[in-house]
Amino acid sequence: MKIRPLQDRVIVKRVQEEEKTKGGIIIPDTAKEKPQQGKVIAVGKGKVGENGKVIPLDVKAGDTVLFGKYSGSEIKIDGEEHLIMREEDILGVVER
Repeated sequence: MKIRPLQDRVIVKRVQEEEKTKGGIIIPDTAKEKPQQGKVIAVGKGKVGENGKVIPLDVKAGDTVLFGKYSGSEIKIDGEEHLIMREEDILGVVER
């Protein structure tokens, strides 16, 4: 299924965190927190400004981003969990 977010919304897939600590302790699923980092899958065209012009987004598909703990709405696309959120909910882009 293909989906294109509207306006200033983006679709993000959470990045899986490691299941072991640096000391080698395995973390069970019940003790894990959901990661606050993800990869942008799709972006909307941009937000419409007061003058009627479209302001493009700063993020693009393929970017790795950081977002707040309770940001966005969870959706399922082809059986996989994703988040859909506004660009303003994104805290930053991870550059490597």
